[in-house]
Amino acid sequence: MPYIPHTPDEVKHMLSVIGVNSIDELFDEIPQELRSHLANNSLNTIPVGQSEMAVQRLLTERAMQDGTPMCFAGGGAYEHHIPAAVWEITTRGEFYSSYTPYQAEASQGTLQVVYEFQSMIAGMTGMDVSNASLYDGASGLAEAVLMSVRANRKAKSKRILMPKNVSPVYRQVVETIVKNQGITLELIDFDSTSGTINSDQLKEQAGSFAALIIPQPNYFGHFEAVHELTDWAHEQGGLVIALVNPIALALLEAPGNWGETGADITVGEGQPLGIPLSSGGAYIGFIGCKQKLVRQLPGRIVGRTIDLDGKTGFTLTLQAREQHIRRSKATSNICTNQGLMATAATLYMSFLGADGLQKVAASCVANTQKLISGLEDVAGVEFPFGKKVFHEFVISLDVNIDAVLEALAEEDIVGGINVSADSGKNLLLICVTETKTEDELTFFADTLSRVLSHLRNIELTTDGGAQS
Repeated sequence: MPYIPHTPDEVKHMLSVIGVNSIDELFDEIPQELRSHLANNSLNTIPVGQSEMAVQRLLTERAMQDGTPMCFAGGGAYEHHIPAAVWEITTRGEFYSSYTPYQAEASQGTLQVVYEFQSMIAGMTGMDVSNASLYDGASGLAEAVLMSVRANRKAKSKRILMPKNVSPVYRQVVETIVKNQGITLELIDFDSTSGTINSDQLKEQAGSFAALIIPQPNYFGHFEAVHELTDWAHEQGGLVIALVNPIALALLEAPGNWGETGADITVGEGQPLGIPLSSGGAYIGFIGCKQKLVRQLPGRIVGRTIDLDGKTGFTLTLQAREQHIRRSKATSNICTNQGLMATAATLYMSFLGADGLQKVAASCVANTQKLISGLEDVAGVEFPFGKKVFHEFVISLDVNIDAVLEALAEEDIVGGINVSADSGKNLLLICVTETKTEDELTFFADTLSRVLSHLRNIELTTDGGAQS
């Protein structure tokens, strides 16, 4: 059977409907140098297999091509130290090859780990219950939006108040998932002097809404007035979705304690909890809620119980397997969870404990302030939103951001993220975690100063040449 089991006439008709001349045009975004140029796309000329040692050498050489740059980029994925024991245990066969634990009698180990993960997330966020994880923070936020619309029937609204200082990637993912379900995302501007939610515009756009999303810290690293915002949203009849960084929660107030009654739903990216950056995945989202909303919680929940012999046991609870395969009638289309990532996150939190997590968070804050201090005297650097941040902050520069990042890359530095698009300003988002040494912080500040001076001189030379 051919890979595409259609007749030439069927293919021709399909192409005419969508307005292209050939199937190859559907893949025109793939560079020519990456395409197979074998005769008739035959795979018969694939090289003969190599020995294990040769393959290891080849893959090592390929991996080294990526280099090991000094990373000062964040924006939702962060470089943290991961104790070696985390993945030594996570990749044991018992966890590495385990599958969905429908059969409780054969899956007690996996179920217990997930239960511990849920308990830790619930404790960290101040929620009554957590599920067994989500794909990632972005899709998790979309699930929280869908959940809030289902749960807040009193509001009779499908409007979600989404601040612009939520990650643009998260906003795009949420929009993609909910736009065809009649849900409207009302974007709320941030204050140009603080980078935090513009409360005046928020109140002007309020009306009837299902939920308000509050990022803490926000995409720019700054802190929102979570207590005031939570109480205001509840007074308007809306729910509160807390979008949080789990490491920051080691120092900040848990969402369950925001305002008079706390946030209703908490969601975030669990990657900082022992998951390597790994070129963008796999990651793990987490979500929790108050007890009154538990029936609307997507995904799986593991519960602890007592068997007939009085022994502790674990099993999937509240939701039957069939609930996840009824398509439009299901609470969610999440059919599995990032079990391996949940295991790693559970081990990471277990090894560090509350004190260890606080030390990591405190080290992030301290290192960030050290770099801020080092950049204060660099010509052309300003702090448009201030300097009270967790481990990310924004600087404005007097030269092109992309040119700066390219120049830093030549020095083997990932210098940050260009966040100019939503602000109309020349802004660079920089991240610092506990992994950075004082020498690295000094090197970054000095290198940035040198790069800015060099680019400024190029601009002056270019302008002078044009004038002459």
